[in-house]
Amino acid sequence: MISITCWRKLISCLRTSKATPVAKMKPENFTYISKLAKDESGLVLTEKKIYLLDSRLMPIARKMEIETLDELIERIRVRPEPPLVKEVVEALTTNETLFFRDNGPFDRLKENVLPDIMAARGAQKSFRIWSAAASSGQEPYSLAIILNEMAAKMHGWNFEIVGTDLSTEILAKAEAGQYSQFEIQRGMPVQLLVKYFKQEGASWVINDDLRAKVKFMPANLLEDQRGLGQFDIVFCRNVLIYFDPETKGKVLDMIADMMPDDGRLFLGAAETVLGLTEKFKAIPDVRGVYQKT
Repeated sequence: MISITCWRKLISCLRTSKATPVAKMKPENFTYISKLAKDESGLVLTEKKIYLLDSRLMPIARKMEIETLDELIERIRVRPEPPLVKEVVEALTTNETLFFRDNGPFDRLKENVLPDIMAARGAQKSFRIWSAAASSGQEPYSLAIILNEMAAKMHGWNFEIVGTDLSTEILAKAEAGQYSQFEIQRGMPVQLLVKYFKQEGASWVINDDLRAKVKFMPANLLEDQRGLGQFDIVFCRNVLIYFDPETKGKVLDMIADMMPDDGRLFLGAAETVLGLTEKFKAIPDVRGVYQKT
């Protein structure tokens, strides 16, 4: 039990301690980096998100022996070297992800979407899935595991899973299929971990058979990606929330053009197509899944 004296000392420390201040930035530099992020990745930065600049960009500054964010951004403004600009933009893009994130969409894929898609594709026995903004690979690998677990129903079927992301660095991690204990324990059931991963030191590596079922490639959703071909199912979850309404609409319209009439689109829980595009509509009683109009 903690003594009264200890409690008093703890309360005193909390009252007198101050949070580490977030680095301030010249208004013109914030305007510049905000425009750069928007133009290159669609990410909308507000002054409330200046902490993001501090946490994501200061490691780059320290590596270059630059002391402040202002100095780093002014260097980009004066000499916009493509490799440095690319590194800064990739550092700003959000790479938060985990295996079977939110669970619900993966359940709806198995119970509501795949049966319809497979019934409609019975002749060709093939379909394609696109994991847009795949980050370090947890989402597309989760999709591959689901399909592999359905082996009995999938006998004779061919499928392709394509994971894309703006960041080439994060895609390299995805292709390696190697994850820390912390990353693995975020969503991966033990029985699937044992079945599809092997432990190497402090890391877990996905097995070769499963890794071969996912193809990774760089892609910026602000650019025309129709060259990737047509996809029957698209996961574009927790991406649109970082875009402004106009950009959201353009991305949704592009995705619609890359899908057949009976294709299915998965969005994040906080995302919708309402007011953004006329090309998709919600599927009644199937939350977060949309079909073409």
